[in-house]
Amino acid sequence: MSGLGGSAADLRARLEGSPRDAAALLREGAEAGLPEAQAAYGQMLLDGRGVPADAVAALGWFRKAAAQGHAMAINMIGRCHEKGWGTAVDRDAAARCFRVAAERGLDWGMYNYGGALGLGAGVPQDEAAAMGWFQRAAAMGHIKSINFVGGYHEEGRLTVRDMAKAALCYRLAAEGGDFRGQFNHGRLLAEAGRIDEALDWICRAGDTASPDFKAKMRAYCEAAPLAALNRMAERLR
Repeated sequence: MSGLGGSAADLRARLEGSPRDAAALLREGAEAGLPEAQAAYGQMLLDGRGVPADAVAALGWFRKAAAQGHAMAINMIGRCHEKGWGTAVDRDAAARCFRVAAERGLDWGMYNYGGALGLGAGVPQDEAAAMGWFQRAAAMGHIKSINFVGGYHEEGRLTVRDMAKAALCYRLAAEGGDFRGQFNHGRLLAEAGRIDEALDWICRAGDTASPDFKAKMRAYCEAAPLAALNRMAERLR
């Protein structure tokens, strides 16, 4: 337990140092039974950051933390079931975990449970309930949820169409680093004729977008009636 000694500043410095040192410290805390350390160490194992990637071991640590009521660990068990990380894909189990994490007030749980409800993944599809969870998470400042709320306002789906609110949501999500928000913000800027700004945000989105979303961005740029966006499609390949 000597590694857990010292001041809070010392511990913070070690956690912010090399990933290997941070993983060693978190493992010590995890083995000592600290749920926050168990959840964080599980995430490092899942990501392969500071330690060799091991999804099975990661899930084991998430379960230990979840047994102590750790909401993010419960959410991450859901993600493991959703994605098949260290276990078989089980969308019913994933949705149950997301719901528990959401009901305990975790913004990521709200976002993931909202996604499950919107898609009908592991639960009956219920878009109104999905929007409600996205709105609750957005009110807590959850960037990805803010982008989704923007989508409801833009489409006028389950609410009155309000492009001013949609634009605000997209801008906040973009500034918060969400690639979907960055693309949506850029898209609206392009439609408003602010091409240079639009290209900058779309380019930023392309840096971190998932492959599937990047393909959607490319299709949009290819079909756009603007040569500058057509050229952007090539950069998104």
